[in-house]
Amino acid sequence: MELLQEVPDSSAYLAADAAIDHEHPLVRETAERLSEGAPDAYAYARTAYEFVRDAIPHSFDSGDPRVPWRASDVIEQGNGICYAKSHALAALLRAGSIPTALCYQRLGEHDGSRQVIHGLVAVKLPGRDTWSRQDARGNKPAINAEFSLADERLAWRVRPELGEADYPVLFAAPHPVVLNTLRAAVDATHLGRILPTGL
Repeated sequence: MELLQEVPDSSAYLAADAAIDHEHPLVRETAERLSEGAPDAYAYARTAYEFVRDAIPHSFDSGDPRVPWRASDVIEQGNGICYAKSHALAALLRAGSIPTALCYQRLGEHDGSRQVIHGLVAVKLPGRDTWSRQDARGNKPAINAEFSLADERLAWRVRPELGEADYPVLFAAPHPVVLNTLRAAVDATHLGRILPTGL
């Protein structure tokens, strides 16, 4: 998928905000630890991606009832849904001076029903003119996402024939609909009932 809609100020993809709090000591310490042994930005990006994908379970897989939305809380609690994990990955990558955007898809069940918004990120590594989407949702049977700059290896591919869609916007900050949903959720069960169906 070609991502075209960037914000005018590219420095926004390195900025910190309430959710992508990469200036938080825990985010900084985690980024420093992950960068050890990573000789370049590509290696660091892959290491950070695999850490968020594998070491921070998706709440709906683990059954953890907590609903963190700040990157630092996601890392501290070791838990989060796709949006929260994207915030954590964006914070770790921005801490490593890698421009990172938030991206979204609208996905449904196997028959296309009950569509909800899914969150992922896009990175722009040094020497590359294009953004590459990465999905750190977390693997399980039937989901095998991998870090890749060539061919996308996402958790899911959209099925336009069923009304699913990729949103072609590179968001510098979490979409308000997503952030408000996370903040409104009492627990993960409640969150599952109020997931947004569109942006």
